Amino acid sequence: MSTPAIAGDTFGVFGTTATLLVTGLRDVREARAIADAKLAEVDLACSRFRPDSELTRLNAAGGKPAVVSQAFADLLGAALRAAQLTDGSVDPTCGAALVALGYDRDFSDVLTSSPRAGPAGLPAALRPVPGWHSVHLDEQSRSVWLDNGAQLDLGATAKAWAADECAGQIAGRLRCGVLVSLGGDVAVAGEAPAGGWPVRVTDDHAAPDPAPGQTVAISSGGLATSSTTVRAWSAGGRPVHHIVDPATGAPAASCWRTVSVAAGTCTDANTASTAAIIRGPAAPHWLSGLGLPARLVGQDGAVVTTPGWPAEGDRAAEL
Repeated sequence: MSTPAIAGDTFGVFGTTATLLVTGLRDVREARAIADAKLAEVDLACSRFRPDSELTRLNAAGGKPAVVSQAFADLLGAALRAAQLTDGSVDPTCGAALVALGYDRDFSDVLTSSPRAGPAGLPAALRPVPGWHSVHLDEQSRSVWLDNGAQLDLGATAKAWAADECAGQIAGRLRCGVLVSLGGDVAVAGEAPAGGWPVRVTDDHAAPDPAPGQTVAISSGGLATSSTTVRAWSAGGRPVHHIVDPATGAPAASCWRTVSVAAGTCTDANTASTAAIIRGPAAPHWLSGLGLPARLVGQDGAVVTTPGWPAEGDRAAEL
């Protein structure tokens, strides 16, 4: 029995690289059209860098209720669920903290322009974020309002949620196997190739194969990697990154530089990997208690894994 051909495409989205792979189709064009429509919907709903996005308008509403689209309500619901499941380690009210650190535009522009942090270290304005309990979503009326000066950023969950949605819609509508990777947040659906979809796990999803890392395979669900080394820049002469510790409003001072997690969905995997960065030394025990296979890389490059994650020498071992 022959192995089904795999068609693929790579393209830019959300300031990162997307990869789309499908089995059982002659080409990827129909799948790409489905993905493009969903990704455009997500961008219009929750981009922090578009003046016409629903998130931008809600952040500017001064606490007044706003009726949102179903897409935004679903994205916000996923973010609030992540906050609840992690006891607030992953919190959607980090928007003002990221702006204070200079992440107030597309990341490529952050790297090529001077951040707005002060000249001597991190901005003095950094403080604990308002917290996810400051976000109110009435799912029936799709009305949202923010308390305590909260400013939303859904970056911790939106990209992974979009990967899940794209994979699910493509598999359901085209009856094919599919892998969607958005900046290293990987979701799969439908029938996987024999042995699963191989995924290279590294600090940077765009790194070439010789870069330090491991190749594993998944047949269902999702795989996500959170890292303090890729979306990193300088603020006030100090290195900073995009994973904010809600307890301080500052970049997480983690013992881990990279955490990769496999879970039933990409959204859950990314929620866990982000929370693990913030939880630091307690993360392996926490992840093990949840039954989530994970690979954690320390700042010194030492690797720690939780039960269910393949040994380093098992090339393309299936999770």
